[in-house]
Amino acid sequence: MPFWEGRRVTVTGGAGFLGTNVTRRLEESGAREIFAPRIEEYDLRDLGAVRKMLTDSSPDIVIHLAARVGGIGANRKYPAEFFYENLMMSVPLFHECWKAGIEKFVAIGTVCAYPKFAPVPFKEEDLWNGYPEETNAPYGLAKKNLLVQSQAYREQYGFNSIFLLPVNLYGPGDNDDPEDSHVVPALIRKSLEAKAQGKGEIVLWGDGSPTREFLYVEDAAEGIILAAERYNKSDPVNLGSAFEISIKDLADIIVKETGFEGKITWDTSKPNGQPRRKLDVSKAEKEFGFRSKTTFEEGLGKTVTWYEKIYS
Repeated sequence: MPFWEGRRVTVTGGAGFLGTNVTRRLEESGAREIFAPRIEEYDLRDLGAVRKMLTDSSPDIVIHLAARVGGIGANRKYPAEFFYENLMMSVPLFHECWKAGIEKFVAIGTVCAYPKFAPVPFKEEDLWNGYPEETNAPYGLAKKNLLVQSQAYREQYGFNSIFLLPVNLYGPGDNDDPEDSHVVPALIRKSLEAKAQGKGEIVLWGDGSPTREFLYVEDAAEGIILAAERYNKSDPVNLGSAFEISIKDLADIIVKETGFEGKITWDTSKPNGQPRRKLDVSKAEKEFGFRSKTTFEEGLGKTVTWYEKIYS
């Protein structure tokens, strides 16, 4: 019998960027009872709403994707909210899932949990060897609490939960709001709008020197589903592509892909963020057979094409 057949699955954040891809992948894998709670009816920051959601959905497995996320600007502007909301929509939910006796809890962390100067590539065993990069620390540390909780509840109660650490995701349908979007959709939107308005310049934060690793959202969904099916330990696992690129090179590629012919100006009064981000992804392949399939060129091409339709 396929793993998902007959299992009820609740996907928090199931209507979001990553969530829609995860629910689609679940359906392809044979899941027939998928519940994706919406914040209008189930605000996970409220304990009563968490309990109501679990009563209404009666899940066997919970995949917890819901989070307050954003780029450097949003993290700097709302550090308290990023800490509090991510903590409160996760830790009580985890506890209530244990109380309800669910079969498995899949927790999604973040690359922002790693120390600012972790050795590259980031290995899971280095996760506690330093403080996160300052602009992302409240968010990263709030999510990191789920790892502590997973290990504690497994040790004391034998509760089956896992903790995954994805890198920056990208793909069609991502949030491109200038106030709180991540770098890829922000750059695509900025370039397309500048092109449409005939501008000769776009201004970007920092100096372009930091590097990032990006994982195509469909690959991320595949990794999450494989881990949910095959991995049953509370040791953290990275999800990434092993492809690293500087923000400057990324901007140059996106400008070319979008057809913007103006110049790029770097505002060095703005922060760069973490100097480098690149994961060691060997553990995911070893433990549950995940390896990303989409090349960055292919994924970025699909992403730009999607946004061009939106802004055409």
